[in-house]
Amino acid sequence: MKKFLLAGASALMLSTPAAVMADEGMWLPSQTGAIADAMKQAGLELDPATLGDLQRPPLTAIASLGGCSAAFLSPEGLVATNHHCVAGSLQYNSSPENDYLTNGFLAATLADEIPAAPGSRVYVIEDLRDVSAAMLKGADKLEGRARYDRLQANRTALIEACEKQANRRCDVRAYFGGQQYWLQQQLEIKDVRLAYAPAAGVGNFGGEKDNWMWPRHTGDFAFYRAYVAPDGSSAAFSKDNVPFKPKAFLPIAKTGVKEGDFIMVAGFPGTTERLRLAEEARFYYEELYPYQQNMLTEYGDLIDALTAGNQAATIAYAATLQGIENYEKKIAGQLAGADAISLVEKKQAEEAGFRDWIKADPKREAQYGAALTELDKLIAESNSEALADAKRGMLGRSQMYGAARQLYRWANEQAKPDKDREPGYQERDRAFMTQGMQRIERRYVAEIDQALWEDGLAEYRTLPADQRIESFDAFMEGRDVASFYSAPTLTLDDTAERLAWMDKPVFEFQASSDPFIQLAVATYDEAMADEAEGKERSGHVQKARSKVMEARLAYAASQGKTMYPDANGSLRFTYGKVTGKAVDGQIWTPFTTAEGIVTKHTGRGEFDAPDKMIELIKAKDYGQYAAPELGTLPVDYLSTVDITNGNSGSSTLNARGEFVGLAFDGTIEGVVSDWMYDPAINRTIHVDSRFMLWTMEKVDGADRLLKEMGVAAE
Repeated sequence: MKKFLLAGASALMLSTPAAVMADEGMWLPSQTGAIADAMKQAGLELDPATLGDLQRPPLTAIASLGGCSAAFLSPEGLVATNHHCVAGSLQYNSSPENDYLTNGFLAATLADEIPAAPGSRVYVIEDLRDVSAAMLKGADKLEGRARYDRLQANRTALIEACEKQANRRCDVRAYFGGQQYWLQQQLEIKDVRLAYAPAAGVGNFGGEKDNWMWPRHTGDFAFYRAYVAPDGSSAAFSKDNVPFKPKAFLPIAKTGVKEGDFIMVAGFPGTTERLRLAEEARFYYEELYPYQQNMLTEYGDLIDALTAGNQAATIAYAATLQGIENYEKKIAGQLAGADAISLVEKKQAEEAGFRDWIKADPKREAQYGAALTELDKLIAESNSEALADAKRGMLGRSQMYGAARQLYRWANEQAKPDKDREPGYQERDRAFMTQGMQRIERRYVAEIDQALWEDGLAEYRTLPADQRIESFDAFMEGRDVASFYSAPTLTLDDTAERLAWMDKPVFEFQASSDPFIQLAVATYDEAMADEAEGKERSGHVQKARSKVMEARLAYAASQGKTMYPDANGSLRFTYGKVTGKAVDGQIWTPFTTAEGIVTKHTGRGEFDAPDKMIELIKAKDYGQYAAPELGTLPVDYLSTVDITNGNSGSSTLNARGEFVGLAFDGTIEGVVSDWMYDPAINRTIHVDSRFMLWTMEKVDGADRLLKEMGVAAE
């Protein structure tokens, strides 16, 4: 590892002509040495080496929820994350009589903390190590499906060896297009409970109207607690379990941040596309994203219409709708941002420099030219299929059909040795499969599922016949959608029946009279053939892209620029400063304040803050949480830190590694940063720790939790 850091530091470079801004980058802990001086110059007061050591705080306090980020804020397993990251658990536990989604939730004691939604986990980072040699062993001379299978076998073996340690969840991810591979090891905590979430009028204040917007006044925070067995081992929910004792937790800063302050964020960013080729960017922005935006808009509008006036249905589809609306608005922002910064043209210009660099040297042309030509061809093939894939994906809108396909695939995979099963269908995945089947019961209404499927089918059927699924069309001939949901043989709409199918063999599926299972059986062979074609292509892509990335690393090294890999769900940290910006002649100051909540408050819909909060703000009862330089209570603030989806819930730290808030959003014109970071427009929105603590003390009376975090209430 040390050799990699020293010899590889100059190779980890970003292949762009412009110098990388200090605020850009989702850095691996192992890259700390390469950027230590830049971080110190930016204002870091910690020893930079601490950010490269997963056995020392602050990184030992960082956790993942398997889709959002989080961190421990107490020695008793208290986990801070975003309100929207616990929305699924609020929804799952809500009913018209106890509407936690709207009214919030506060456990008076440990005994009152309630189980999170099935499948909820807290993952505690333990290790992130380079396993490139082991992953690529035996793959060098292979192509296509053979290469794919070798890489998958190597990955399975590495994960299996790692997970021989009890209660560990391990994964191997590709970096730089498969030029490198790293294994991430985490402790998996299975008993996760809701401790506190403010009302929707705090945690989702402004709703979809304010999503991705500034100024923002959203208290997007909430708390889970991680529990383990009395002996400290990870265990499923039990009344005998006790709070988890983390190796470290983040101290709460006694002084909040000010404009210009250094801050950093640690978390698990999901996916960025900055290292994709220009033709991929063109396709996404000119073809795929516009289509997806239209479909998501229609999908969200349909759910709104179908749930209108029905509180139980509204609760059931709340988490689904929030995800749809969030992604639709993000795509809209990406399209607008791409136009604003001429993304495609910039990518093409930057890539032209890289291609010219290869052509300028016969040795480089011989080494990399064929791989680049091959990658261009493969990308063209993938692009030609992607829109059709999106339309075929509309069939997944039915939760019943989706469950049937998963269960039948599960049955087929169980007939194989565990090591030969497809990822997601191994014994290590049984709990997630079970809990996914359980979640449907709180997120499913038959008539709504039927209407959504009918709408998805109509879109799918706009495909020409040669792009449709032959086996699906053949089965549906002469059948209408209503007959599936009204069939007396339907079993999958019952949770106990769904779970029972997990232990049934293939022949029982083939003999079933459940219409959704019959459809899953009828379409299985064609789906597997399509998957096999995808694996063949994936093997070719990995070989070509990893070679092209080798060239890009060399090109960047020749320019002396520090490079980071695209985000892929693994632990990263990023740093920047608290600052606003100028937008179209307007000045965005870096902080919003409590008075803005009163200004926006209407008492209804998305702008309905709790009455007690409004009263306290009008009385200027801010206690110890007011910012002296602002003369009032800060709510949210802007920074230049570089984040993306998956960073939701990431703790924001000051220069000393103390907790000063949670990252929860970006601004609409800056979401194009998934493809290209632009320091002029990129901003991250954080909820200020002072607003969190004030809300907990003054509005909701969460004194028990404040004391636990070492914060003395007035």
